[in-house]
Amino acid sequence: MTKPAQKKFNEVSMQKVVGKGYNRYWHFKGRYRVVKGSRASKKSKTTALWYIKSIMQYPEANLLVVRKVFRTLKDSCFTELKWAIHRLGVDAQWDVKESPLEMTYLPTGQKIFFRGLDDPLKVTSITVEVGVLCWLWVEEAYEISKEADFDMLDESIRGAVPEGLFKQATLTFNPWNEHHWLKKRFFDRADEEVLALTTNYQCNEFLDDSDRRMFEAMKKNNPRRYRVAGLGDWGIVEGLIYENWKEEVFDINSEQFRKDHPGLKSGFGLDFGYTNDPSAAFIGFVDLEHQQIFVWDEMYEKGLSNKRIFEVLQSMGYVKDHFTADSEEPKSIDELKGYGLRTKGAVKGKDSVMNGIQWIQDFEIIIHPRCVNFITEISNYTWATDKFGNKLNEPIDDFNHLMDAMRYGLQQYIKKNGWIY
Repeated sequence: MTKPAQKKFNEVSMQKVVGKGYNRYWHFKGRYRVVKGSRASKKSKTTALWYIKSIMQYPEANLLVVRKVFRTLKDSCFTELKWAIHRLGVDAQWDVKESPLEMTYLPTGQKIFFRGLDDPLKVTSITVEVGVLCWLWVEEAYEISKEADFDMLDESIRGAVPEGLFKQATLTFNPWNEHHWLKKRFFDRADEEVLALTTNYQCNEFLDDSDRRMFEAMKKNNPRRYRVAGLGDWGIVEGLIYENWKEEVFDINSEQFRKDHPGLKSGFGLDFGYTNDPSAAFIGFVDLEHQQIFVWDEMYEKGLSNKRIFEVLQSMGYVKDHFTADSEEPKSIDELKGYGLRTKGAVKGKDSVMNGIQWIQDFEIIIHPRCVNFITEISNYTWATDKFGNKLNEPIDDFNHLMDAMRYGLQQYIKKNGWIY
């Protein structure tokens, strides 16, 4: 029988570290813990703390951490778990490696594995040396658009577990769209094996006054976004701007793809952000003959300086390409040019946004699965409404960073068709 080992975390008070709002979550041992929550609801930090503490208490438990795209793990779950190790004061008991991305609890050899759904063979081929693989954490589960992909992950927690241990999958996410399979499977029906919670920033006592003022401003200025990003409610999506799109694996470098699309042209767009909004880069290709847009890659990150934008695009291999950026940021464009990024400002005119949207609407949009932020935006990018609910002839001022970057990147082709961009 496996009994939880008693560990001292350098006299750290778990109640003070974790705070309030997650008591049921912390003690639940059913098969599924599913938490939808607003930003700053501490769901990821609480989850990271729970896993570090619990692995140290259950000497036969191992953890698999998954996101849809592997490259997003290092700056999210991996960083959160490193933070949890340090916060609990147990750094000396853990070996943390970035290559391969992995964590080992030194006293026992238990491991935390990190995998992306973009390489499914690596997900299904994990072998543990100590104990069993019994826990799964799916961060940003909203990115997983196919329920079958989650079922495959769920099946990776396989085999018998010793008495006293338990199998469990934890899913954490922001609930942008009420039509997602997560709602129907975990929130719309009761199941004793499922703990489905909604959390928000109001249960996070660690926020400072400036954080709370940001949410209050969102509540006043963007109530639609506040319902999801502030309160953790399901997003209600009506009046999508782009409906003719699909998620599909493709390889622009393959001989067959180039043969199927001989006139393929590239488009690189850049939308600037910083504190509250992400800087977003669209990397795509357009087949004008077959009216198809291929979304190949993306950059999407908050808090990037212009130098850091250049460095990220350089690391992605796009620094030699020609970008069209938001012309309302001429200083940023000049700085990027100085670093070596070939950048020009988008030409804007009357009705430029609507002209660009209408042109793109005539195309089928094929999105590579790694472009998770593009998928989130396009599935939530809707027409604005007035106070009576009537649709306006303009898009909402939300979920538009990559949508704008796409228009900028394709501007040269829109102009060729007679549009004044």
